[in-house]
Amino acid sequence: MRDWFQLSLKEGLTVFRDQEFSSDLGSRSVNRISNARIVRGPQFAEDASPMSHPIRPEKVIEMNNFYTLTVYEKGSEVIRMMHTILGESAFQKGVKLYFERHDGTASTCDDFVQAMEDASGIDLTQFRLWYSQSGTPVLTVSSTYDAATKQLALHVAQHTPATADQQDKQPLYIPLDIEMYRQDGSVIELQRHGEPVSNVLAVTKTEQTYLFDRVDEQPVLSLLREFSAPVKLEYDYQDDELAFLLQHARNDFARWDAGQSLLAKHIKANVARVQDDQPIEVPLSVVDAFRGALLSDNTDPALIAEVLNLPSETEVAGWFETVDVDAIHQVMAALKQQFADHMLDEFAAVYRQYAQTDYQITHKAIGERALRNACLSYLAHTENGNGYVEQHYQDAHNMTDTMAALNAANGAQLPCREPLMKDFSDKWQHDGLVMDKWFMLQGANPADNALEQVKAQMSHQAFTLKNPNRIRSLIGAFCNRNPARFHAKDGAGYRFLKEILVTLNQSNPQVASRLIDPLLKLAYYDQARQQQMRNVLQELADMDNLANDLYEKVEKTLEH
Repeated sequence: MRDWFQLSLKEGLTVFRDQEFSSDLGSRSVNRISNARIVRGPQFAEDASPMSHPIRPEKVIEMNNFYTLTVYEKGSEVIRMMHTILGESAFQKGVKLYFERHDGTASTCDDFVQAMEDASGIDLTQFRLWYSQSGTPVLTVSSTYDAATKQLALHVAQHTPATADQQDKQPLYIPLDIEMYRQDGSVIELQRHGEPVSNVLAVTKTEQTYLFDRVDEQPVLSLLREFSAPVKLEYDYQDDELAFLLQHARNDFARWDAGQSLLAKHIKANVARVQDDQPIEVPLSVVDAFRGALLSDNTDPALIAEVLNLPSETEVAGWFETVDVDAIHQVMAALKQQFADHMLDEFAAVYRQYAQTDYQITHKAIGERALRNACLSYLAHTENGNGYVEQHYQDAHNMTDTMAALNAANGAQLPCREPLMKDFSDKWQHDGLVMDKWFMLQGANPADNALEQVKAQMSHQAFTLKNPNRIRSLIGAFCNRNPARFHAKDGAGYRFLKEILVTLNQSNPQVASRLIDPLLKLAYYDQARQQQMRNVLQELADMDNLANDLYEKVEKTLEH
């Protein structure tokens, strides 16, 4: 790299290569899902925070603060978009040309894009804006079907909201991967004037309309397949369309995404219901859509496990302009319970079906374990949940199953939680890396007295504030994965974090700089919580010896 601002040149490409290697080695769809979750959750949140920055920052107070999800994860998505636009062959030529030109030199992000452009002949001038423009673009899509002419018009508008570092935004080059389906599940090939059209549309203007011919019936649209760009998609899907895609989409990521969109519709609606003091309602048709996915015969179990994994409360928070942590917590708990109640027999049957007598590290075995453990997480919320989880823990012959039992006991707050947690601690307290998993569970504990328990675990013999992994596992999990308890109305979570930050300010300001991130998003909470977070940040700002790592984030947040 010529300079530190080119960090994404190395890290974006490295993350992309790692993702591709892992996808070839295991399940491509599951890897894509897990990567998309990171971008859609914490990376989008970073875009919306006072520390928003493009993948190639232009100025910095403390360079350590730019080893971020934006530089790494969004950086990899920018590389992936080039791969999508160019295709595999041209992308490989571009990489080869880049190394031929720049091996042994101090190069830049522009050098890499230029190699891609020269190798493919595709103009990437507008695409370069991804390197200098921050924020999360929003794609608003609508469609109009004319049965008489058998023509479909797809209207696409793009808009990138202003960010803390940039007010004015320009249209980006966004690859939008789409597919159309008939009601029988068959694919309608994309055509215009009798010629085939690529499934990847080049969205380059503020507003565009794409026309498709020979569309012989009103289609069901699959949009942003494979998460072809790190953007938010707005399209008015009906429940039956999403249920259809969950069952019929050819692309596994698109199936999972349809399920997530179906959940999102009803999670948002129920948060509003809770705020209006109305009961939580989940239509049986939604439950049936997920029941159908669970019982599907020709689907990778690892994919179905992902379909059944509900979005985290932190991810859900990113869907709202003002975050109501208590309503979100209530809705997510009720949704888990309703799925468990309505699908008890199916969860139990699939759980028994995938019992394993010995431990194998094959894709098939890994996928079956994932699905069985997903079923266990729901069975834990049923009448015999304690028995299921206790037996699962006793029978486990690998760490995956052991942790699944502890996760289930933790999430459902079962009577067996304490004895199982103690047993695990007794066995593994000598191994810090294994205990990190245990400390994460303690931090994410949904119990009312979670903060008291976190403070108590800081006295555990395996815990020390001198070890960054222990800090991230216990305190980081509490602040980032336990929003209902961290954001408690009394502000105790904020004051606790401040105490930790004051300690780390001297011993390890880089770790402190990572931990403070939940406080930076204060603008998305109610006035009372905002004020409490602002008070904590001001107390930090008033310190005489505040490290640059913290100073930059605190000052930028207080300015907004």
